[in-house]
Amino acid sequence: MNELIQDRVRKGRPPGHRPMCEVDAGSRLGIDIRFRLYEKDDLYDDGRNWTAQGRHLYALGREASSDNKTAYLFVGCTSPRLEGPDGRPAPVQSVLEFQKPFKGAYPPNTPANREAYLTVLHSVTLAVVKELGCENNAGLTEEPVFKKRKWRGER
Repeated sequence: MNELIQDRVRKGRPPGHRPMCEVDAGSRLGIDIRFRLYEKDDLYDDGRNWTAQGRHLYALGREASSDNKTAYLFVGCTSPRLEGPDGRPAPVQSVLEFQKPFKGAYPPNTPANREAYLTVLHSVTLAVVKELGCENNAGLTEEPVFKKRKWRGER
């Protein structure tokens, strides 16, 4: 987490910079959770509808999306520990990723599975933003509320 804080105050982060914080869920489970500061281009809601590729958008944090392999949660954190040169909230991205199972395929891309992934990611992200002292828990509620969101430009 200290690297996340130090990265925030540094000017000119290189593109594709590595995760600043990782949660080791163990290789047995095949789950990785990573945190980093994100750029605007990292957001999925970029004017395209990703539903055909299996990704669904949710109204959690700044943006949340999930499919049957990954979940993303983007928040803005205003904290004295993450003061940056521009004075805006620190853009924190968390990613939960499942490694391909040895046998069989990924679980079905169902609302229940997507929401389960986001529940785990929300819980870990909430713990991190609390540790960082983010104002208003970076907009995260104590329990996730799953409300689907429309993609930008979608009616």
